[in-house]
Amino acid sequence: MQPAAAKPRETRPANKRGAARLAAVQALYQMDVSGGGLAATVAEYESHRLGKEVDGDQYIAADPAWFRVVVAGVVAEQARIDPMIQAALPAEWPLARLDMLLLAVLRAAVFELIGRHDVPAKVAVNEYLDVARAFFGDEETGLINRTLDRIARAEREQEMAGTQPPPSGGAGRS
Repeated sequence: MQPAAAKPRETRPANKRGAARLAAVQALYQMDVSGGGLAATVAEYESHRLGKEVDGDQYIAADPAWFRVVVAGVVAEQARIDPMIQAALPAEWPLARLDMLLLAVLRAAVFELIGRHDVPAKVAVNEYLDVARAFFGDEETGLINRTLDRIARAEREQEMAGTQPPPSGGAGRS
């Protein structure tokens, strides 16, 4: 019998929506850094990044429709999303102090929490925590988790309390 620590880590099959979420966060970050527009950034990602090889790295095939929904949704709802993030952050972490990539993760996740009720809140939070772990350590990932949990509980109170069933198909990952 193998000790628990020696067990190989289970890997999940490629998740096209998860890959789209990762790409959406990267695109939102790129737009913030470069000042690029929505249409040009989405076109660049769809033509040159989603499922393509870039600088020797093979990108996972992503759901292009989901990528567009998330990026466009964040852009359209940012004036609503940012105050929600600010209100959920601890006092010592004002929005202006956040790393731009961390803010992109939060914005994309909050968009799904407020704009995509077909995705269970816990799935959206967990998917964006996976994205955060690709870039950040425990402190930042913990901050993201606490912030998203506060927003999910405020925006989807019944679902998070378990008094409302999750959206259809809610048991699996979306």
